[in-house]
Amino acid sequence: SQDLGLEACGVELREDGSIVVDDYYQSAVPSIHAIGDVIAGPMLAHKAEDEGVAVAEIIAGQAGHVNYDVIPNVIYTQPEVASVGKTEDELKAAGIAYTVGKFPFTANGRAKVNRTTEGFVKVLADTATDRVLGVHIIGANAGELIAEAAVLMEFSGSAEDLARTCHAHPTLSEAVKEAALAAGKRAIHI
Repeated sequence: SQDLGLEACGVELREDGSIVVDDYYQSAVPSIHAIGDVIAGPMLAHKAEDEGVAVAEIIAGQAGHVNYDVIPNVIYTQPEVASVGKTEDELKAAGIAYTVGKFPFTANGRAKVNRTTEGFVKVLADTATDRVLGVHIIGANAGELIAEAAVLMEFSGSAEDLARTCHAHPTLSEAVKEAALAAGKRAIHI
């Protein structure tokens, strides 16, 4: 956002240089909207894309919205690391009681055949409601697997919902189901 003359136009900037926007992505100047890397939040292409769609909908008079609680994060390393939602540290700091279901890829048939057994899936669910609050995956294709958790969380799904959903066999996604089962202390394949 540097050297764009934004302040001269009346656009308010934070100390870090990001543009201050309201819930409709509108800056202090009504005709200027901002999204993506120049506003607060993670610098992720998929976040910016969703914000762009939301702004277009808002400008068109529709109800544009981005659920920032379910934006997945992926680190494209070997193995991949992916997460969506809250971490255990965040839940502890907020005083939220939660259960943990964890399942290692060493116990997953597809991972064994592919020789990609490094890592695990961890599901964090609210103790009282069983609503999934966070999912963390380290392993092969974690960036693909995390989408299932994001969809579930977008619709306020529970660990039980995930555990009761039939998953194809043999697939890496079965580890996600098994982690959800483990949150209820019922993992089948470990």
